[in-house]
Amino acid sequence: MRVNKRKVAAVGAALALMLAGAASVTGQPVSESQAMEKKRIRSQDELQSKDRNAIDPATAPGRKIYADNCAACHEGGVPRAPSPTFLTLLPGDAIVTALTSGVMKAQGSALTPQQRVEVAEYITKRRLTADAKPVPPPVCKGPKLALDMNDAPRPVGWGQDNRRFIPADMAKLSPEAVGTLKLKWAFAFPAALRARSQPAYAWGTMFVGSQDGTVYAFDLDSGCTKWTQRVSAEVRTAIVPDAANKRLYFGDLLGRAYSLDAKTGKILWQEKLDDHPDATITGTPTLGGGMLYVPVSSLEVAQAGDPKYPCCTFRGSVVALDPATGKPQWRAYTVVEEPVEHSKTKVGTPIIGPSGAPVWNSPTYDARNKRIYFGSGENYSSPADDNSDAVFAVDAVTGKRLWHTQLTKGDAWNVGCMLGNDSCPKEDGPDHDVAASPLLIPVDGDRNILVVGQKSGEAWGIDPDSGKIVWQERLGHGGTQGGVHFGMAAEGTRVYVPINDMADTGDARVYDASIRGAGLHAIDAATGKVLWNAKAATDCKDRKFCDPGVSAAVTAIPGVVFAGHLDGMFRAYDGATGKLLWETDTTKTVKTITGAEGHGGSMSGPGALVVDGHVVINSGYGMYAHMPGNLLMVFAPSK
Repeated sequence: MRVNKRKVAAVGAALALMLAGAASVTGQPVSESQAMEKKRIRSQDELQSKDRNAIDPATAPGRKIYADNCAACHEGGVPRAPSPTFLTLLPGDAIVTALTSGVMKAQGSALTPQQRVEVAEYITKRRLTADAKPVPPPVCKGPKLALDMNDAPRPVGWGQDNRRFIPADMAKLSPEAVGTLKLKWAFAFPAALRARSQPAYAWGTMFVGSQDGTVYAFDLDSGCTKWTQRVSAEVRTAIVPDAANKRLYFGDLLGRAYSLDAKTGKILWQEKLDDHPDATITGTPTLGGGMLYVPVSSLEVAQAGDPKYPCCTFRGSVVALDPATGKPQWRAYTVVEEPVEHSKTKVGTPIIGPSGAPVWNSPTYDARNKRIYFGSGENYSSPADDNSDAVFAVDAVTGKRLWHTQLTKGDAWNVGCMLGNDSCPKEDGPDHDVAASPLLIPVDGDRNILVVGQKSGEAWGIDPDSGKIVWQERLGHGGTQGGVHFGMAAEGTRVYVPINDMADTGDARVYDASIRGAGLHAIDAATGKVLWNAKAATDCKDRKFCDPGVSAAVTAIPGVVFAGHLDGMFRAYDGATGKLLWETDTTKTVKTITGAEGHGGSMSGPGALVVDGHVVINSGYGMYAHMPGNLLMVFAPSK
């Protein structure tokens, strides 16, 4: 195994010096935690973006309604009831609908229509009645209305081929034309602070999800819609087309997987994949070998911000579904052992574990060996086990674990560690998830290698047959919001690695600025050798929640790699050299196809779709200390 020991040693030495220096920041002998206290958040609310529709929950009329009618169930009284942290992310009008005619109709019957609105506003912390009903996008007419079923989807992108490389005959965009890209049209997602679904293309149509749970089938050229379908909660995964069966697959915030008829948008089936109230689907389902592999993650990590919450009981998993029916065929847990109470915190709250190790990423399917590969996040509670921050290989037919390789040991962490409260596990781990999909790269002859990016700021080469580490390369300092987040890309053996590396993560942690890697890097898949580095320019000035790093997944076409930055800049880089070819600021206000104005924000989660000379992106990530925005943007070369 090739490990860059010189860099690792330098990191340790630099951190030691920084921590020693922190003890005398004020000229007095103080502890590191005291010196950094100004950089520790006091509440999770400090991480959330707000707009003019935000309300103060402390004075909202829905506060008492919630306390009298909802709190007993949603604050631990009913095991499967979603937590307040989870409910905050739901669309307000969906909560009203659930209380009026949906699954909560019995509970909502005791409330007046106005009270249902008020409690929904309190839960989501946003007004529902401030704006007029948004104008929907125009509906397609004539030939544009129908999908072109002869234009079969290509097996590229999340859910198909996680290398995120789009070939020339699909992209139809030369490196020379990239420099002439101009905004062709844009759509502002209604009442949205974030745009987190990866756009996909099939049958002459562009599909994308949204914060309020609406899935759109857009005409790529004009922006008119062929159909829309709304589900129960936010859709942040890609929409995965099934060429053989003319279906679409995706997951939602509530942990439900769906299949839609691609022609009409009709829901064919939906399946709740985990009984845990905080379970969710973040990574895109993967289609392969006659199965649909769905990763399951969780927001329980945020629940532990409350010292009274017994943390934690969720375990990450991948569930194999029959694509025809949605019925589960097998489940592979990351944490094999069921969580049990081990001890109590100083305030008497049960500590339950092992837990966590969520699967944030889209599994990678290996057709030749009939395997899937995926990564896990940190344990949520003590004891930390060997399944967190790990890479797994699983038999794609049976779900049997073949091997797993842990990259960071002892990583038990939750939001209580950010707040500095008693819920933080004794390990107080670094939160070094393997959050991005492993890339299966052919390197020579029949030999493949798995390239893995981690929030530690490192990239790894792993033998897919044995799980043994082949090489390791540090590209940044990593951290709570550092390292590799949502996705790398590869053109042949050249792998593009985006690094986030936020300087201030709000948890009083000190990082070595001399090795900050915020930006984009290229490495060789076979050896890990660094080919080039393109550090991100810092031009945030005093903008709140602005940071220059690359959290979003990157996308490659021949000779070019596209990267969206947390400061809202969207850039195209030369694949061979890292030279900047083109850039645009997505945070600027633009007029959209409905006549409404919208603006982007931080870019995180999805990356670009490049097809038929068009570049499609989402911009806006108004949570976790990032800038809000609500734009879908489509660029094309100027003529």
